[in-house]
Formats: sequence, C-alpha cells, structure tokens
Amino acid sequence: MLALAATLAIVVQDHAALRAAPRSNATELTRLWQGDVLEVRGEQAGYLKVYNYRRERGGYLRGDAARPVELSETAAAELLAVLRFLRETPGSEALGISYAAAYLKAAPSRAITAEPFDAIAQMAERLADQASGSTDHAADFASHLEVVEQFGVRMRSFERNGRMRVCYDGELFHRVLMLPAAQPQARARAVLGLTRPECIDPDLSPVARASVDLERSLLLEQIKDTEVDAMTRSRLHARRAGVWASLAYAHDRRGEPAVAAAERALAELLAVHPDELGEDRRQEYSDAVLRVGAIRWAGAAPAPQGGPLALRAAPGSPGQTCIALEDARRPRTAATIQRCTYGVVRMASIHAIPEAPALVLAVQPLEGWRELWVFHEGQAGWMIDVIPPGIDDPEQGYVEFAGYAPGTRRLLIAREVKDRGRFRRSFEELRLDDLALVRQASSPELLRDFGRWQDLGWRRDTLALR
Repeated sequence: MLALAATLAIVVQDHAALRAAPRSNATELTRLWQGDVLEVRGEQAGYLKVYNYRRERGGYLRGDAARPVELSETAAAELLAVLRFLRETPGSEALGISYAAAYLKAAPSRAITAEPFDAIAQMAERLADQASGSTDHAADFASHLEVVEQFGVRMRSFERNGRMRVCYDGELFHRVLMLPAAQPQARARAVLGLTRPECIDPDLSPVARASVDLERSLLLEQIKDTEVDAMTRSRLHARRAGVWASLAYAHDRRGEPAVAAAERALAELLAVHPDELGEDRRQEYSDAVLRVGAIRWAGAAPAPQGGPLALRAAPGSPGQTCIALEDARRPRTAATIQRCTYGVVRMASIHAIPEAPALVLAVQPLEGWRELWVFHEGQAGWMIDVIPPGIDDPEQGYVEFAGYAPGTRRLLIAREVKDRGRFRRSFEELRLDDLALVRQASSPELLRDFGRWQDLGWRRDTLALR
C-alpha cells in the first residue's frame, strides 16, 4: 500500500480540474479523479493548494472536490464507516479503495481484521468488470485503474474473443484466506474471486490449464456449504460444476478416466438453486450449465452399434482421432467416408437414424464447446456436416441431437451458446438434406415435430430442459 502523508485530502469527483491559480478561469494543469490522494499545503479563496505525487504536479483545486483525511487512531472508525458505505456503491470503487488505504494507515495493527482487505478486493474486482469491454466510459475506467494502482492494486488483462478482459490479480483475496479470523462469507467471496473462469489466461498450455483447474477445485473445497448464505452456497455449487467439467475434459484429453469428474460436475450443477442467485448472479448458473452440458458424454462407455452402418474411431496423425463410416454389408471395402479431428470424440453419443439413413456424433474440440457431426447420404453420396453451437466467434456452448421426424425428414436439435456475454437457448428443426433451418423456438413445446418425435433418451438426460 502507498505510504500516505500526514496532511491529506482525497479527491471525491471525477474530472476535477487542477489549476495554476485559485480561480475558475486559471489555466487547467491536469484532471484528477476520485480516489486521487493529495498533499494539502494551504487554502486560498475556496481552493486547496495541493500536490499530487502520482502526477508529480501541484496546483489549486476547488475545496468541494476533495475531502480532508485525518490519519489518526481516533479517526479510524470514521474512515471504516465511509469504507463500508463505498464498498456497496457501484461506480465509487477507486474512491473506496483510497479510503481503505487511509483506514489501514490510521488503524492500529491490532484492530485490523479481514474486512478492509475483503472490501478492497471486492471493489477491485468490480472495477475490473466495469473496465472489461467498456467503450462508453473507457477513459474514466482507465483513469480509475491508474488511481488504484498507486495503492498496490494490480490488474491483469488479455484479449478474449476480440474483447479486452481486465481482471484483478487477487492478492488480497489470498490474504483474506490466510487470516484465520476471516468470516466464512469473506472466505467464500475470496474463493469465488480466485476461481473465475473468465480470468484464466486463454493462452495457457493444456498442462498449465489443467494445473490451474486443479488449484481452483482445491480452493473451492475449503468452503463449507453450511457456513454461508443461500446465494453464496448456490454460487459455490455453480463454480464447482464448471471447474469439475473442465477437469473432466482435461482427463479425457489425456486419456484418463473422466467418469468421476463428470459425475461430480453434474452433481454440483443439480445442487444449484437458480432462484437463489437473483438476476445479477443468474449468468453464473448459465455458464455452469454450458460447461457441464459440453462434457455430458465424458467417460460414458459406447453402446453397441446395431444395423449395417457404424462409426469406428482410429488414431490418425499425432493427437488426432479419425472417425470412419463403415457399412457392414461391404466388409472388404474401404470406409464409406472419414474425417479426422484433434477434438475429443464422444463415441457414447452415437445415434443411428435408420429411416434417413444417417448417424450423429458429438465431438468436443475445446473445453466448453461441443459440436454435432451429422453423417448423412445425399445425391452425391455420403457426406459429413458439422453443426456448431453458434457462429460469429461465440465463447462457449453445445449442440445436441434431440430427435428425428421421418415424415418431414427433419433433424431435431437443441443448442445453448454464450455469445458476447449473452446466453441463448434454442430448439430447432433442420432439413436433413442440407441442414437448412426450417423452424426455431425458445421452447420445444412450440415446435410440432418436437412434440411427437423427440428422442426419449435426450429428454431424460439433457440439460436444455432444466
């Protein structure tokens, strides 16, 4: 934390003009922002004569743009009261962190608990969220980030799907966890802050990413569900579901058993009570649903394939799996059609459609992303079409086979996707011949063919009907 001087004022307004003289028409030297710390060196005509060490510049500031701060033990209680107010005030994060730094300087070490560290970490996390992808007030947020940096609050940033993501580095969350007297709610907030999936570097190697996910799972195990309120409990279950889904995918990628991790992910998801999350936290549940939905077939054993047509998996180039369509009526001929992938092939998902004829297969090329491969016969022979969860660079999602209507030759699918921070769920009827969209709805009850021809196994196991 910045070593605060004895005679201080904290700027409480954004765009506060620092002028060369104590007049409104004097030359403007620079702009100051809420949370900026000033050394007060005098007062004249309603202006404070100040020096800002961050900008290494002195000048005059209107008196109502800043508040004097006393750094004494007797003033600590008042500073803490202001901190508690600002902690719950969106848009005042830089100001709140500045008051927190003043409180830590004023309060005796014996009186300092986990509360100010918890408050700073919460406000830093909220400020990072506001700065992520913002265009309307980008300059304001950038200035607020510079203000909090002087107090040792560090941010990490990286590009994700064409958008800039800013994340708090979590130093004070770690400190809260190290304090034995920290309240369970504070510890839970710290763990949730340290395990956010959107704050994982997207450029990590698979080995490094698996290590991060393992660390996240261990952090989440530190919190007992009985010690926190209902909302926090559901948030923890949703976060654990996403983490265990990531671990299940990592196990599959390495050829290790993934059943236990996949089952744990589903169990944690089912333990979430979405109504307890409220509107602000509902997206955390939707995120967990997409991650668990993407690994729904992880670790499942393939069922025997009946009928003349079957899909066979074989190793391809290093790291690849090749899927071939074979016709049992022609045992000595080469595969009818073949396609290779670096993704995880879910052989347990194979579903044959004898009436078409066609077969469908789930393939997971990325963590949190599952596609549907459709093997079907057209006028030019057999072909393989890939149905992704979404287009235009969505962040994560899954698409799954939901049934087949033989009379209209329509493939029934369900898909969920997160695109630019928004979650969408749809149920669709596709023309099998060219996979063109025929009908789409937000609920299967609104589609005629879904009512009659949806697959019973899909209806039993899918997360799309939650």
